[in-house]
Amino acid sequence: MRFTPRPGIRRRRVIATAAVVLAAALGAVATAGAVGSAPSRDHHHAQSARSVTAKQLAFHDAMRKLWEDHITWTRLTIVSFAGGLPDLPANQARLLRNQTDIGNAVKPYYGKAAGNRLTALLEEHIRGAVAVLVAAKAVDQAQIKAATDAWYANGNEIADFLAKANPRSWPKREMRAMMKDHLDLTLREATHRLQGDFAADIRDYDRIHNQILEMADMLSEGIIRQFPGRFR
Repeated sequence: MRFTPRPGIRRRRVIATAAVVLAAALGAVATAGAVGSAPSRDHHHAQSARSVTAKQLAFHDAMRKLWEDHITWTRLTIVSFAGGLPDLPANQARLLRNQTDIGNAVKPYYGKAAGNRLTALLEEHIRGAVAVLVAAKAVDQAQIKAATDAWYANGNEIADFLAKANPRSWPKREMRAMMKDHLDLTLREATHRLQGDFAADIRDYDRIHNQILEMADMLSEGIIRQFPGRFR
């Protein structure tokens, strides 16, 4: 999916107006309390009682890299969209490739079909994020609500899919909270970027980075616990 924002003063005014509408959408979907305020999980299921093997460490680091790529290429896509930059299609393509990489990472444990399903859900997550941005640029409040609702519903689908694969380490409630934090923070980042509030936008990304590392650790530690024989 490619989008080519129109240049000129009109485009800047549309984006500025869209940012206000998107900010309203953020307020509508946020629940009471600070964004990203899910209870601290202190490196969920940390293996403090056991020594860490080389395989465990390598898997932990690889999972972090995948999810850091996820937020990095999401950010670059947002920046390019907001600025009408010519690298937007390239950033979108690289972001979509990351969803394939994440799906492939779980195939050795949950099988090819499950990995492909996770990739499909994550690709829907990316398309949903783009739909929210496009709706905001169009300054269409009904479209923004529909796109935002669909995006959060997909987030729950991802959480439920993971919880079903490993309910002991990834309880449904915790996975849904983790995904909601990710979406809330990303929506805030996009809003501030469209508004041109770059200082807030940078702070948002720092929070996103911390949150995604927590999520990556929860996933890697859950797989290590579920398949201990693979990591000796």
